[in-house]
Amino acid sequence: MWFKRNKEGILTSTSEKKETPEGLWYKCPSCKEIMPAEDHESDLWVCKSCGFHERIGSEEYFHILFDEGKCKKLDVNLKAVDALDFKDTKKYADRLKDARESTGLTDAIQSATGKINGRDMVVCCMDFSFIGGSMGTVVGEKISRAIDHCIRHKKPLIIISKSGGARMMESAYSLMQMAKTSAKLTLLSKAKLPYISVCTDPTTGGVTASFAMLGDVNIAEPKALIGFAGPRVVKETIKTDLPEGFQRSEFLLEKGFLDFIVERKHLKEKISFVVEAFMNEKNKK
Repeated sequence: MWFKRNKEGILTSTSEKKETPEGLWYKCPSCKEIMPAEDHESDLWVCKSCGFHERIGSEEYFHILFDEGKCKKLDVNLKAVDALDFKDTKKYADRLKDARESTGLTDAIQSATGKINGRDMVVCCMDFSFIGGSMGTVVGEKISRAIDHCIRHKKPLIIISKSGGARMMESAYSLMQMAKTSAKLTLLSKAKLPYISVCTDPTTGGVTASFAMLGDVNIAEPKALIGFAGPRVVKETIKTDLPEGFQRSEFLLEKGFLDFIVERKHLKEKISFVVEAFMNEKNKK
């Protein structure tokens, strides 16, 4: 017996496929695990599977460290200028303009004051998204003014570094910030106020060669790249294979450059513990 179809078969839709909105999912660059972006954020931008610490900005660190995320920004109107009329593949003035528009920041660092576990502190935090977190005149000036604020109001200082180094578009002006910030930290030390340096991925160049390694306590997030020149440059210069994990937090801890490594979820408590130890010792004297 033969059967004849008298209706058309199931037709597939000719409309375009709906794309998944951006930002709903996060793929870990280390272990390739895919997770909801909301869960990743609730874990402080740290992969649950492998512990990879994603780069985050100053606003995120302020939210993590300050009680209830509340703080007062310092020196918000400081902006870099193109004093040298510098141009490479692009005018420096245009780079500054584009960076401000794309990030909403005025420069590669923000400073703020607020309470961390009830104690007033000042936190300076660098933003890698602003021209690679490069240190120019504004970065140096903001750190200097933050130190002045600490001395004036008897507050501890925390600097969170995340930088590709000095901003070469400002030439010698940027290099001068290494000496400037180092000298200012000497004044903080003379005032017997603690300075905690937190190195995150990456902390390189002139930043490493100045304030990032001058803390009373130097700490870092796991597997952060920390060094002066990058490992590729070092390898090409000395023509020798580098040790495994060279310039990562764990390697530097082993060699004595760091005091300890702390996961982001414990950062606030560790900073608070260290600062209280310094301040209690100061009050005993």
